[in-house]
Amino acid sequence: MEQETKELRRVGLKVTHPRMRILQIFDEEGAQHLTAEDVYKKLLAHQEDIGLATVYRVLTQFEAAGIIVKHNFEGGQAVYELDRGKHHDHMIDVDSGKVIEFVSEEIERLQHEIAAKHGYVIEDHSLVLYVRPKQRASRKD
Repeated sequence: MEQETKELRRVGLKVTHPRMRILQIFDEEGAQHLTAEDVYKKLLAHQEDIGLATVYRVLTQFEAAGIIVKHNFEGGQAVYELDRGKHHDHMIDVDSGKVIEFVSEEIERLQHEIAAKHGYVIEDHSLVLYVRPKQRASRKD
């Protein structure tokens, strides 16, 4: 609880019950990607009287403050994750919608090489792979 309080104060947000509870949900979930509706359902499951509109407002504030990152993966709802400051890329299972995080030094190196070859330096990037389990993919052939 103390860590969440420090984090909110560090970014200039008042410590309110809704902000604390939403931040705690993300802390509890670890690296998971949650929609606003997922957060709302978890609050309801804990008998919290925090409305969906408040969840959206707090998530927007957290995004602006750099506490969370919002992803708009193709064909799906926006999902949010804590910004832990470590770069990673994503794979989306097109059958289940599951989000898988991964880090590849080789992919990172190749991206920088490609940009340099064309006379550029990468400022930021996002890589999303849309995948299907091998068993299902081979059946489609």
